Amino acid sequence: MTSPINLHAVKAIYLFELARTWRTLFQSIAAPVISTSLYFIVFGAAIGGRFTAVDGVSYGAFLVPGLVMMSVLTESVSNASFGIYMPRYSGTIYEVLSAPISAFETVLGYVGAAATKSIILGVLILLTARLFVDYSIQHPFWMVAFLVLTSVTFSLFGFILGVWADGWEKLQIVPILVITPLAFLGGSFYSISMLPPLWQKITLFNPVVYLVSGFRWSFYGQADVPVGISLAMTALFLALCLTAVWWIFRTGYKLKA
Repeated sequence: MTSPINLHAVKAIYLFELARTWRTLFQSIAAPVISTSLYFIVFGAAIGGRFTAVDGVSYGAFLVPGLVMMSVLTESVSNASFGIYMPRYSGTIYEVLSAPISAFETVLGYVGAAATKSIILGVLILLTARLFVDYSIQHPFWMVAFLVLTSVTFSLFGFILGVWADGWEKLQIVPILVITPLAFLGGSFYSISMLPPLWQKITLFNPVVYLVSGFRWSFYGQADVPVGISLAMTALFLALCLTAVWWIFRTGYKLKA
């Protein structure tokens, strides 16, 4: 009985994208881990000792979920956008589109590889954080669920960005001017309860707040936003990304032109 999914095609795209990671190991894995380690050294060890506990958790431990989530979502966008942009830039995307591969299988290969790289990075950062601070994970299942959900969602967003961009400048402008500021202002370094009431309400329009809050809840059982709302908002963003990807393949937007 044949599989309804062309697993050979998915595997080929998936392994090709993962192979690119091993060829650029320092850029893809080592650099994000090292840069995040610097945050732990500066904010967790050096400055963190001067802060009081945040919601009953030491500041160094409080940083762990936020920094992991910040790295995972930025790398998910970067990996997925570059992964689909390069075939468009070189013209090899037409070979993929002319092959007997469905849109679902194409997205599964590219997004699956980008999400896998982000999950590996998140796990490595968690292991590295143990060298600097002591933290606990109260809900390991939900920690993994938020990690996977965030990686897949933002890899889909990165795929959309890679299709939309028609130059290297556009490929970089959204992560630099949108994703990075949202990640820094999404509660990665602080609890939004520390903000004035007006800014607490404004911050709730930042989708990253729900990701960081839900992920931090899986560690310490405390969150700025109820975990159910965090899951719902993440699922909503995932649904919007899936809808956008469906429309791209339905219309051939910047793929068949």
